[in-house]
Amino acid sequence: MKTNDGLPRWADLVLLPAVCLAVSLLAAAVVVALVGQNPVQVIKVLVQGAFGTPRGISYTFYYATTFIFTGLAVSVAFHGGLFNIGGEGQAIMGGLGCGLMAIWLSASLPAWLMLPIMLVASAMFGMAWAALPAYLQAYRGSHVVITTIMFNFIASTLLVYLIVNHLRPKGVMVVESMVFAPSAKLPPMHQALAWVGIDWPSSPLNISLFLALLAALGVYLFLWRTRGGYRLRAVGSSPSAAEYAGIQSKHQVMVSMAISGALAGMVGMNEIAGVSGKLLLDFVSGAGFTGIAVALMGRNHPLGIIFASLLFGALFQGGAEVAFEIRGFSRDMVVMLQGFIVLFSGAMTYVIAPWLARLLRLFIKPTKLGAAPKIGEATHG
Repeated sequence: MKTNDGLPRWADLVLLPAVCLAVSLLAAAVVVALVGQNPVQVIKVLVQGAFGTPRGISYTFYYATTFIFTGLAVSVAFHGGLFNIGGEGQAIMGGLGCGLMAIWLSASLPAWLMLPIMLVASAMFGMAWAALPAYLQAYRGSHVVITTIMFNFIASTLLVYLIVNHLRPKGVMVVESMVFAPSAKLPPMHQALAWVGIDWPSSPLNISLFLALLAALGVYLFLWRTRGGYRLRAVGSSPSAAEYAGIQSKHQVMVSMAISGALAGMVGMNEIAGVSGKLLLDFVSGAGFTGIAVALMGRNHPLGIIFASLLFGALFQGGAEVAFEIRGFSRDMVVMLQGFIVLFSGAMTYVIAPWLARLLRLFIKPTKLGAAPKIGEATHG
């Protein structure tokens, strides 16, 4: 199967992101050299900081866990023809739902019951927050990009109001909720690995990583192996054609945004149940917006999103090491590197893809690149 740029599916999912990453790193290396730093040294320290030690690997996977959730959220909405900018607000509301269940119930429920309740609450709160813009888009004509952006601010303000006025313990000046009971805490990864005899250093990484991987598998099976997923992708490809085939596009808008919001809401399991053990103001910290870049880099495919999440997790963890180890290399320069990757994995993809397709045709015969499927032939992601 070929893409619109003439690239076969395998090249679109694997080769194109790799080329975009290489070009972005090359552009970043030029800028790093222009400011008087050694690009080779910067990349070496970054990779060493992200993957060179067990603790660095743990932090990389910890960041990647959050990005998998938000990247999948953007991807599902995109396949439904929607651009969900509201992952930040949906993650905030998911964390709020997770935290409220813990505050109310953790003192009286065991962990085997408390943790599933928190997971369901995270997904439901995120789903409900995404369903409101979905309804406004489907039945009232409000554009989902505008409404989801606005709902981000509302969610953030609502969290501040609830923590400051209702959830903060009396006599405490720090703006955070009470600490949850132990039953509301996800086991950290080093503890889980100790159960099977593996010695691993402590870190924020926890078993919500497995939840993220299961979510990625579930998204793949739903989108490409179920009728519901086919209907959702049909509406995303052409709403008018889907309507002609008997698929209700308004209903699919609601479905895609509900699933998207639920996935974003699960961020609360990693940040609230897995790390802090209490409600904080800034536990999302821009992860909803990073999920947009992750989905673009991963070509909106669950497997690509996992690898893109690892990349951005490495940038966050390795970038912190670079800013600490290399004199004169500030955190802003790390953000610049992330910006190059977003630029080349997003907008510049449409510039690079046609050139890559021409290059492939020079070395590989068209029949080997993959022909477009015949009429009636099934295609899969």
